[in-house]
Amino acid sequence: MNQRVEPGARLVQVEELAAAIGGGDGVVVDCRFDLARPDAGEAAWRAGHIAGAHYAHLDRDLAAARTAASGRHPLPDPQQLVRLFSSWGIGPGVPVVAYDAAGGAWAARLWWLLRWMGHAEVGLLDGGLPAWVAAGHSLSTAAPAPRPAVFRGTPGQMPVIEAPEIERRLDDPGLRLLDARLPARYRGDEEPIDPVAGHVPGAINQPFQLNLTPDGRFRTPDELRELFAPHVAGAPHEIAVMCGSGVTACHDLFALERAGLGTARLYPGSWSEWIRTPSRPVARGPQP
Repeated sequence: MNQRVEPGARLVQVEELAAAIGGGDGVVVDCRFDLARPDAGEAAWRAGHIAGAHYAHLDRDLAAARTAASGRHPLPDPQQLVRLFSSWGIGPGVPVVAYDAAGGAWAARLWWLLRWMGHAEVGLLDGGLPAWVAAGHSLSTAAPAPRPAVFRGTPGQMPVIEAPEIERRLDDPGLRLLDARLPARYRGDEEPIDPVAGHVPGAINQPFQLNLTPDGRFRTPDELRELFAPHVAGAPHEIAVMCGSGVTACHDLFALERAGLGTARLYPGSWSEWIRTPSRPVARGPQP
């Protein structure tokens, strides 16, 4: 892959990737996943993927095992990530392109993890696998050839916020906490995944799906800037993003950077961690 992926919220277009495959100096990762059927994404990868693409399983590769106090997808152990990224051939300066079949909903987690570990040259395939197929490109069933490298990175290169700080700052107007879940889950009308419905008091609903056009591609930076403007306009605010388990929140983080609005903080545990402590407050209904 003879291309360079720029730092930040980099989108890679289908034809750009198609022209680059075969150069041998980059890594492509398939991040397809289904929360209801955890094995479905890997099965889909086996049935057909972009040539040379490795597979990243959300539960196994992009998250640590759940604990009694954690959310559903805790951040992985950094040494686990070092081994994983090395096995994929991600060394210093190696460009990485992540994709899925959900507009980047899962791939954005890998984008964020690589950035968190200090690897800047990572981008998302705009439109994901559906755009690749729609453009007439073929799929492969062959496993990628082993090409190990030595990944060099340290965690902490992307900012996070944890539950105790959010609890302390529930009434702090300087903190803007965005919730990337769908409105029905945010309001508490339904909760198909977690045992408690609702949202963190004061959180603002910003569904990640709004970042996309109807065909699953990212909106333009100007459109994204307008979308997020109500939450960042005026006096400087500290922006943090959450979702159900710290995964699709990364999509909003990508969109904020794409809009030129800076690097916001991720709440890794998100709603599924927040509700593990019964004393934490829960709100229901639409935002004020």
